[in-house]
Amino acid sequence: MPVTRASVEAAGRTRTYTLVTRTDEITDLVLVFHGSKQTADKHRAFTGRAFDALATADTAVAYLDGHKGNWNDARRGSRFPARVENVDDVAFTEAVIARHAPDRVHAIGYSNGGQFVFRLLHERPGLLAAAVAIGATMPTPDGFTVPTAPAPTPLLLVNGTRDRIVRYEGGEVKPWARALFKVDGDNLSAPATAAYFARHNGITTAPTSTTTGKAERTAHAQDGRPPVTLLTAHGAGHTIPGPKKAPFVLGSTNRDVSTADLARELFAR
Repeated sequence: MPVTRASVEAAGRTRTYTLVTRTDEITDLVLVFHGSKQTADKHRAFTGRAFDALATADTAVAYLDGHKGNWNDARRGSRFPARVENVDDVAFTEAVIARHAPDRVHAIGYSNGGQFVFRLLHERPGLLAAAVAIGATMPTPDGFTVPTAPAPTPLLLVNGTRDRIVRYEGGEVKPWARALFKVDGDNLSAPATAAYFARHNGITTAPTSTTTGKAERTAHAQDGRPPVTLLTAHGAGHTIPGPKKAPFVLGSTNRDVSTADLARELFAR
């Protein structure tokens, strides 16, 4: 499958990304936002290129490069260069979209990239047709800088119960993670994050759960409303469920399900 490096001008900076596509004529564009201290190509390798499979005859996948390894997310306690320098990653995102002019845009974000997806959902409501956030939970209201509510959007959240970086149960960022990743603040739990988005999607019914191995899917669904699904990877760490095991330091990787397959299912709605 053709893989190319590309660049766009956005907010006075030259920004780069890796594009996986079978054709120039696309209807759908999947944007992939890497985690802290990664690049587009490092994240592609980190996942075993699993998200490449989302590129089809009418869909392209763009792995975007953050600024010095990070995205300018909406956490009030972020202190990495993308925030300190106030890098306009929203403009970068919109420039990539404008370059390829798809009918629909989807997003996948891991860790800091997941936090940036949360920013897009709130700051650019309606920009994304569907989204996936992995290893990320919403900050508490006082720790989130975007005042607007998110637009109702189909959403998949993926969290491990033994994630030491983004704790499943929520709470304050641990001191070691604060120092290493230059972030601070309190976060909601993974279930509370799912409930938050379900509420904004207008879902009032109780969620239902199904389990495959150690992967539990909790679905917030109601007729006529965009669904919100929380994939709980029991025993897993700050990792992406799928075929490629993450480095040991990040914890266990669930292999009962494939995040790429779940994303494909969500984006096909």
